[in-house]
Amino acid sequence: MEIKKIGVLGAGAMGNGIAQLCAQTGYEVVMRDIADEFVQRGLKAIDSFLSKSVEKGKITDDDKKKTLGRIKGTTKLDDLKDVDIVIEAVLEDLELKKQVFQEMEKLTRPEVILATNTSSMSITAIGAAVKRSDKVVGLHFFNPVPLMKLVEIIKGIKTSDETVKVAWALAEKLGKLPVLVKKDSPGFIVNRLMIIQMMEAIKVYEEGIASIEDIDKAIKAGLNHPMGPFELMDLTGIDIAYHVCDYLHRELNQELKHVPPVTLKSMVRAGNLGKKSGEGWYKPGDKK
Repeated sequence: MEIKKIGVLGAGAMGNGIAQLCAQTGYEVVMRDIADEFVQRGLKAIDSFLSKSVEKGKITDDDKKKTLGRIKGTTKLDDLKDVDIVIEAVLEDLELKKQVFQEMEKLTRPEVILATNTSSMSITAIGAAVKRSDKVVGLHFFNPVPLMKLVEIIKGIKTSDETVKVAWALAEKLGKLPVLVKKDSPGFIVNRLMIIQMMEAIKVYEEGIASIEDIDKAIKAGLNHPMGPFELMDLTGIDIAYHVCDYLHRELNQELKHVPPVTLKSMVRAGNLGKKSGEGWYKPGDKK
């Protein structure tokens, strides 16, 4: 099937990043969120990113205008009724995702693929909430979406090969490097491995072995990672790290290595969620 118009559910960091990427590639995009303030915040984030790209000479001002012109921000679900694929990027809440997919199934044409950007949750479980389970697929982008190269394509038990093929072609058209997760397993590839490193980093800090700053420096200089685990959690959301860790703990036979550390729980309870809240493992102005 030919994809011309893409629906994005959610205007947060992942949603607006996906919307921007699709629009820059030439697709018409409808970005929907539940409140206009969220939609406007998402559009503002896209405008800001594109403006910086213009300043750096990566794109022209005309490119920016054309990209923004391809994005329609809305709070109305009906505005997605004629899209060719839906990419869901709402909160990491399984029941919420099921509800959203049921709404999209009723609204869109039967052949429309329903993709989820979930970073760890079961594609099979989400697909079970709708009748077109063969059209449900994981399309997991990474933050920040316009810059990160990888896209994980996750096949649920009932996901058809044709759906995977279309998702793969779209990822390549968007300039991404797709990898196939053949077995729908919690955390997929990257988060399954990354969360362990993040949790161990917190434990190393809790045990007084090294400071947050030195742990990040060691990972960057010793493993050649662009960011340390604490920097990465601040960027992507400390609450996301907590919820993914807790989800893996529940889904993977209650393995102790996935138990969220006490310090992580305390950070979430305090509302110190990283960049999104203004303060996380690092405070504004801290040198990294």
